[in-house]
Amino acid sequence: MNYNETIDYLYSRLPMFTRLGSAALKKDLHNTVIMCERLDNPQNKFKSIHIGGTNGKGSTSHMLAAILQQAGYKTGLYTSPHLKDFRERIKINGEMVSEGFVTDFIAQQQPIIEEINPSFFEVTVAMAFSYFERENVDIAIIEVGLGGRLDSTNIITPELSVITNISLDHTNILGNSITEIALEKAGIIKSGVPIVIGETQDEIKDVFIEKAKETNSRLLFADQNLQVSDTNRDLDYLHTSIFRGSKAVFKNLALDLSGYYQLKNVLTVLEAVAVLQDMGYQITDDHIFTALRRVKDLTGLQGRWQKIQEQPLIICDTGHNIAGITEVMQNINRTSYTQLHMVIGMVKDKNIDGVLALLPKNAIYYFCQPPLERALPVAELIAAAKNHSLHGEAFESVKDAIQAAKTNAAKTDLIFIGGSTFVVAEAL
Repeated sequence: MNYNETIDYLYSRLPMFTRLGSAALKKDLHNTVIMCERLDNPQNKFKSIHIGGTNGKGSTSHMLAAILQQAGYKTGLYTSPHLKDFRERIKINGEMVSEGFVTDFIAQQQPIIEEINPSFFEVTVAMAFSYFERENVDIAIIEVGLGGRLDSTNIITPELSVITNISLDHTNILGNSITEIALEKAGIIKSGVPIVIGETQDEIKDVFIEKAKETNSRLLFADQNLQVSDTNRDLDYLHTSIFRGSKAVFKNLALDLSGYYQLKNVLTVLEAVAVLQDMGYQITDDHIFTALRRVKDLTGLQGRWQKIQEQPLIICDTGHNIAGITEVMQNINRTSYTQLHMVIGMVKDKNIDGVLALLPKNAIYYFCQPPLERALPVAELIAAAKNHSLHGEAFESVKDAIQAAKTNAAKTDLIFIGGSTFVVAEAL
């Protein structure tokens, strides 16, 4: 198979969460273990950092990768889902895995794929581990796909584990309470491996404290040790200073990931860096300042409060659950505009009413559906939106919805595109 045929094979042959939802998930690590054993366990041949959480794990992964890369480490990065190109999932120093490696890997592994019928995610995890081993990375940032305890990535023994935060998402898979979800996420904490928790949440902090005691892991809550101050934003950067107690440790950091929600993520990243420095990693303040100003350039990250156009200002963001949309609304409320236009689409297995309840009633809406089986039909979305006094038109595609918003918007207006990662993918 050529590259395009290989990707078609992966998408069509394998159970895929983005297409099928929970039906695509395997409930144990069996297939990942088998595939990696056949590859001589590549995950044991490079150092890694494991990053989980409900929101912010993608931004955190990319910021940490940018810093390590800037510090001179050959840095692998495995994330999901991708927005435009499958190869976004597997990068080294910001460069996507080659089409040739993807094609060769699937050709070589096709017999075992046909034998054990792994999921799409299980195959891509094994592919990433194999690539990082072959390319002899110094360290790889491995983002959890979903949950933690039973996630395919959870066969690694990392240098450091990071959990950003916990909120209600994928409740049909991970549990109906924040405590149940926290227990699943805490499953990435390994024996003797330090763990950084990004956000202290009173109702679940004991979950992590008990797990860390059980595994004899050093536990740090980033937001208890570090604080932000003097924050402001211009068109391109979020500016902030970081304090450890009364001491300013970073004055006037400029973040090119400019959403205000990145303030939580940067504390998590900087506490993780402090742990790595304690381990002997050579990371200077200059590396940190430069990397955080250039995360998008260094890693290729897209879709996080990303400016697509000015006049009118067009912003997209992949936030798609209650916690994510809450952060998005805080960003919108801190942005100057005359009229807000919102291009919104969603997938079926989210808390539709919970998200819609957070959206402003004075916006003009352009309802749409992304092109995948899990998409919430636009007729159902617009009906649900009316129950929350949100009004607008329905469009057959994301592209049509965006074009209508552009036609209607004045130069001083704001067009926001989101509600689903897949809507943002179409916009980009």
